[in-house]
Amino acid sequence: MGTTYTITLQNCAFFARHGVHDEEEFLGQRFFVDAELDVVAAGALESDSIDDTVNYGIAFTVIEEIVTGKRRYLIEALALDIAKGLCEKFHQITRAKITVRKPNAPVPGVLDFVQVSIEHFAG
Repeated sequence: MGTTYTITLQNCAFFARHGVHDEEEFLGQRFFVDAELDVVAAGALESDSIDDTVNYGIAFTVIEEIVTGKRRYLIEALALDIAKGLCEKFHQITRAKITVRKPNAPVPGVLDFVQVSIEHFAG
């Protein structure tokens, strides 16, 4: 496969309305996303061209469109949709590890956040 490298977008914040409970849709809340993207070099390291790699500005926009788009009940489903969307947009990605954090999860106690991580392999 040759040389690979990893691009990471850390702690991307978005306001959305995901969750099982009606009040989560009504009130909405912030969600935080980390994307760890394994990329096949395919000449990018030699060409030094944005066209040969994953443009992280566009990757951020793809994540934003998915997170702020249709409502999902589970953050697991949201994470998978993000991973698939990134792999579809950028053919250079071989693996997308996506973590979604939900700080205001409706639980009967105090916590910092609920977090789900998934790994999706392109192909």
